[in-house]
Amino acid sequence: MKKKERALAFANVLEKLYPDAICSLEYTDPFQLLCAVQLSAQCTDARVNMVTPALFKAYPDAKSMSKADIKDVEHLIKSCGFYHNKAKNLIECANQLVNDYNNTVPDTMDELLKLAGVGRKTANLVLGDVYNKGGMVIDTHAKRILYRMGLTTKTDPTQVEMETSPLIPTNMQSDFCHRLVLFGRDICTARRAYCENCPANEFCPKKNPKKI
Repeated sequence: MKKKERALAFANVLEKLYPDAICSLEYTDPFQLLCAVQLSAQCTDARVNMVTPALFKAYPDAKSMSKADIKDVEHLIKSCGFYHNKAKNLIECANQLVNDYNNTVPDTMDELLKLAGVGRKTANLVLGDVYNKGGMVIDTHAKRILYRMGLTTKTDPTQVEMETSPLIPTNMQSDFCHRLVLFGRDICTARRAYCENCPANEFCPKKNPKKI
């Protein structure tokens, strides 16, 4: 089975397994998603979802966040870890949105990457979930699973993204990546791949090494 065939077969398996997969971060608008993804670095989505209600109540939009006291933001997001740097980036990012983008989250990779605290993972998530432009969101789950499935030989997230993006149609990429997260928690975990319970094991190279 060729890589693209395996990728599409795997995408179909994930769609059947998780038909309603959505982003696990809770938000109401593009700005809130942008903030939530930044907070999720080295932190669980569950923890971020515990923190953001109070944060967004105090600072619901870019304009209010841009005027925030950094100590207050640090206090609100402390449990997410790396709170000094994250608070600094949230405020700086908000200022950029206010001053350079008319309070609007940009819709291109190049412009998103100009924002403080925004890397390719965050940009791809915004592009896919907000603007329906697709984007391979390469987190720890995606990197691990795509490697095990023989869809990439890379370990660097950007290289994984570049190698796997051509394998998944743009309109499927966002949902595919959300499903990878669930699959990585349930079946293909970091500690162990539960191949005996995996609906994709018939074409998985880990299960059938000769098919790589």
